[in-house]
Amino acid sequence: MNHFITSLLNKREFHEIQLYSLIYKIKIVLHLKSTIYIKYKLGKILLMKLKTKVAHFTNPLYLESGRILEPYRIAYETYGELNNNASNVILICHALSGSQHAAGTLEGERKAGWWNELIGDGKAIDTRKYFVISTNVIGSCFGSTGPMHNDYPSESAFRLKFPVLTIKDMIKAQKSLLSQLGIHHLKAIVGGSMGGMQALQFAVDYPNFADKIIALASTYATQPWTIAFNKVAIEAIRRDPRFKNGQYEKDAFVEDGLDGLAIGRIAGHISYLSPDSMNDKFGRNYVNNDGLFELFGRYEVERYMEYNTNNFSKIFDPLSYLYIVKAINTFNLSRGYDSLYDAIIRIKAEITLISFKGDYLFFPKEMEHIHHMMQRNKQDSAYYEIDSDYGHDAFLVEIEKFDTIIKQALEKQPNIKA
Repeated sequence: MNHFITSLLNKREFHEIQLYSLIYKIKIVLHLKSTIYIKYKLGKILLMKLKTKVAHFTNPLYLESGRILEPYRIAYETYGELNNNASNVILICHALSGSQHAAGTLEGERKAGWWNELIGDGKAIDTRKYFVISTNVIGSCFGSTGPMHNDYPSESAFRLKFPVLTIKDMIKAQKSLLSQLGIHHLKAIVGGSMGGMQALQFAVDYPNFADKIIALASTYATQPWTIAFNKVAIEAIRRDPRFKNGQYEKDAFVEDGLDGLAIGRIAGHISYLSPDSMNDKFGRNYVNNDGLFELFGRYEVERYMEYNTNNFSKIFDPLSYLYIVKAINTFNLSRGYDSLYDAIIRIKAEITLISFKGDYLFFPKEMEHIHHMMQRNKQDSAYYEIDSDYGHDAFLVEIEKFDTIIKQALEKQPNIKA
């Protein structure tokens, strides 16, 4: 009987409430000894402690543009437990369309967080050892202050009056959150794509704030190729009549989405994949129910783009998309310093850089350039180019190819400098 129970409890798709229900039902037919055994097994596989919160700030946030954001809020999640001396904190930074929900499964939802395979009990970012904080960047639409929040003290949304944000502004807000939580030093900061930009910006602007920086699929400055892809999304949104120059009603696109955002997201999806991964995933397969000689008959790759981007346009606010894309486009580690060298030389943390061979959004040579600069400066840097033909989104999908690198980077003992 215990073997049967073990096989059930080892199925990770069970939610906590389902597991406790299972215990209750088995109690009816089993002796107390078996009930204790079940509880032991349950304790071994339950997901890490997950908490979702929103922090409010009344002090002004001085932005790089010279404008002020006041008041503002930051939505965040935590996983695991803070140790006695707060030395086990890891900050997770998300990409363009990400949110604070990086791991675990929220009550009432079936989809796990976007880095669930990387963060959790016994995983590379082990929540039995580390206290993990994942925030939603300001400007986004998942709880942190964004363009559709009210422009205090008025009752009207910011909309296009919302200030243009930069990656520097985003990490400044995150640092305020950490200070409010009583956390003044981090073990590590980890992020991919725009999240990698944030991690690197932390390393430059706040050199003593984190012991380790792990950046994936990112860059030192957004290049024209990527800005051009982003331009498709910007223009598609702006030219959609239902966008109304940002004067649309809140939740206007929950039912049908916004066509402009969906079209822009198609360009994004193309840049997130690669020719090889598209060939492997779709080939030249045609949709069965569509006629080959129908003008709007579709290949499978077209149906995939339609389905994913239409759904995305129902959940992501188009103004938030525009503001975050602007932050990505303006990202440049050297801004505020005399040169990229002067920015990089400030870094004191141990840097781990991970790029992906098939990344056509942020090419491996961009991350490698940072590594070479740090090597010449005799700074602590490790660079890995993952053999992957998936594309940019490999940092979200092919976790098994780099999770060991992250695990070892976190466990590595710091170099003691004389």
